[in-house]
Amino acid sequence: MNFKDKHTIPFEKLLGKTFLDVKQVDGESRVFFIIGDGSHFTLEHEQECCESVEIEDICGDLEDLVDSEILQAEESSNSEDIDICENQTWTFYRLATKKGSVVIRWLGQSNGYYSEGVSLIFWGLLERDKK
Repeated sequence: MNFKDKHTIPFEKLLGKTFLDVKQVDGESRVFFIIGDGSHFTLEHEQECCESVEIEDICGDLEDLVDSEILQAEESSNSEDIDICENQTWTFYRLATKKGSVVIRWLGQSNGYYSEGVSLIFWGLLERDKK
């Protein structure tokens, strides 16, 4: 299966979506949201250089997000300077369905120059792979 270029989109665009699978691969700070046509979303940080951005915690069961419409998709963050050369950002992603809710908590740390942000990326299918 071939994918066209990725597109970064607002997290709120997950509202109303229904996923076939939601998973985090062990050892990776990335969450996959799979939809029916084979395309998918990833929630991830794109590494630049000298920053650290990782999933700190997932509260709730990712299975609660499968086969049920997303009723809540909210993002919030909090940044603070740790010292003169270090910054940290906590980012919370809240998702809910009728089955339950999940909060994905990320921690980003850097010298303040590099991004500590997390992106929701949509990976669509190439036209020739669409049926």
